[in-house]
Amino acid sequence: SSGALPPAPSANTPVIQNTATAPASGVTIAPSANAPQGQTSAPGANARSLTTGAQIEQSAQPTTQAGQQAGGQQPPAPTAPATIQGGTSPSSIPTLDSLPSGSSAVSSSQQPSQVQTQTIPSPAGVRPPGRESVPTPAPDELPAVPQVAPDYRAAPAPVPELGRVGVDMADQHPLSLREALEMALANNKDLEVARDVVRIAEFDLQGARGIYDPRLTSLSYYERSSTPSSSFLSGANGAVVQSDFTGTARLEGLAPKFGGGYRVDLSAIRLTTNNQFAALNPQFPTALTFNYTQPLWRGLRFDNNRRQIEVAKKNLSLTDAQFRQRTIETITAVQRAYWDLVFALRNLQVQRDAVRDARAQLEHNRRLVEEGMLAPIDVVAADAQVSGYEQSVYSALEDVSRSENNLKNLIAENRQSKFWNVSIIPTDPVDLEPPTVSLPEAMDAALENRPELKQADVVAEINQIDQRYYREQTKPQIDLIGSYGVVGLAGSVRTDISGGNPFNSNADLRARINELSLINGLAPLPAPVAQAIPEDLIGGFAQSFGSLAANRYNNFRVGVQLNLPLRNRTAQAQLGRSLVESRRIGTQREQLEQLIQVDVRNALQVVRTAASRLRAAAAARNAGEQQYASEQRKFDVGQSTLFLVLERQTTLTTARGNELRAQTDLNKAIAELQRATGNSLQANNVVVRLH
Repeated sequence: SSGALPPAPSANTPVIQNTATAPASGVTIAPSANAPQGQTSAPGANARSLTTGAQIEQSAQPTTQAGQQAGGQQPPAPTAPATIQGGTSPSSIPTLDSLPSGSSAVSSSQQPSQVQTQTIPSPAGVRPPGRESVPTPAPDELPAVPQVAPDYRAAPAPVPELGRVGVDMADQHPLSLREALEMALANNKDLEVARDVVRIAEFDLQGARGIYDPRLTSLSYYERSSTPSSSFLSGANGAVVQSDFTGTARLEGLAPKFGGGYRVDLSAIRLTTNNQFAALNPQFPTALTFNYTQPLWRGLRFDNNRRQIEVAKKNLSLTDAQFRQRTIETITAVQRAYWDLVFALRNLQVQRDAVRDARAQLEHNRRLVEEGMLAPIDVVAADAQVSGYEQSVYSALEDVSRSENNLKNLIAENRQSKFWNVSIIPTDPVDLEPPTVSLPEAMDAALENRPELKQADVVAEINQIDQRYYREQTKPQIDLIGSYGVVGLAGSVRTDISGGNPFNSNADLRARINELSLINGLAPLPAPVAQAIPEDLIGGFAQSFGSLAANRYNNFRVGVQLNLPLRNRTAQAQLGRSLVESRRIGTQREQLEQLIQVDVRNALQVVRTAASRLRAAAAARNAGEQQYASEQRKFDVGQSTLFLVLERQTTLTTARGNELRAQTDLNKAIAELQRATGNSLQANNVVVRLH
């Protein structure tokens, strides 16, 4: 039928010999311009009679830049001269009737030398199907690119030293976890600060109790005064002059019970004067007075002084709990740092082993290349693998330094400690057995041992103390006041007054008056009553203090003092604030319990997950070793590629590192569980003693 492919040539059919290979996509080959008349290139075995312009665009050879810039049309496919042996039957050439509409074809009326191929151009700017991602060839001429340092050549750099900064690798110090904990508890700066806080709280308590210490004060002075006088009875000629040496002492304090206060005053004076009426000169007056004030309502059961002492006691308990919390945190931090150092050192060894294996593979590949069994590019790939593992070694070495410095920071006494210059070698093996504890048991232990809860309890107790005090302040203040005093006096009888006492010492004047009275028949003046100074008043300070001790002269006073604020809003506001504070503290404790529950749950889950990861990591490492060994054997016999060998080696190195990480993560998870349950002190045999 029309349009069918020509039949396959038989033994007698002429064979078309082409010097050029026809395109495999079925492009019709146009005759060369130099071909003789009647000779054409026959289509290939899979050639179709006609292809669209899009199909020609998809399967033809790449065109030149000029052709692409001319609207996207493709030139005719190049052909090679072809010869026809024996001629070609016209029936083997496709006819126009057998072509679909819109296609280009060879007209049957044309001579074979005029056969041409025509293409239908694609729309401008639209890529034909299948050519969307084909990049446009670069132009033949590109602008010149400026060169930067064209003569630069990198100098060969030496391999960096595999050492740690400031650490003598030859001086290795074995260290167990127990020793690290002991050193941290003795030298850690955070714990030292916590100890100082406890000592400060102890001194605060001692200072609060010191409010009941008696206070002794004294005052001694000399005083001289000259007082003008206009009275005839002043006993001096225009001025009274007196001088005294005064000494006073006071002992006062507060009673530890019932809120009372006492005061004892003692005074002693040596007084000299020119007063004519002073029978004793000098005089030695003394006095001893005792005063006591006792609250009857406000302050009887509880006052501010007792409040300060109780708060100081609670603050000491609070600092104790804070010290225990800081100790637990330090223990956990030391455990984390210790196991991080264990992982870092072992991971460094794993990376070094990987470099060793990679170098062995590199040497193996070089021998195979020399024997002609591998391509030289495989040596380059193995060398790149070695370089990659060397980078991992340097990174692992940096991790070792960081982990070791973190541990030293926790256990070193100061920055001059010898541990900064030694290489620490952990000696404790990893613990591969996770603790078997249930969630209820862990929660009970946490609620009993967590220092945070003890701190919350202490804060609540301090609030109760404040409530008690502010409630006491809302009461009226009624105080009982009492005092009792004794006085003493002694001195020397005066002998320096001319004429004696103006009331009893003018005997001559009285005698003359009596004579005149007798002449005039008047009664004589009666003799004045003898004025004698008692013997117990004659003497010095000893006599005066003797009278004081004998309680010859005393006085006392008793009274009630009332202090009643009319509204007392300050005390009521303080009491209300303390009540609201109590509710806030209770809410915070509930929130803290929830956080502790979350902490315990997470820690317990981490332990179980770490144990599962450890089993999975061990299995992965075992499988990786087997796969790497198998792939190496297959590569040796030519059944594998270097790419697979290197990939297995990388997988094995990663699996080994993951196993080490899983082992140390399990130990860190155990330490975290101990912290979450508040059991770090008991688990590590640490006893907290406050001196």
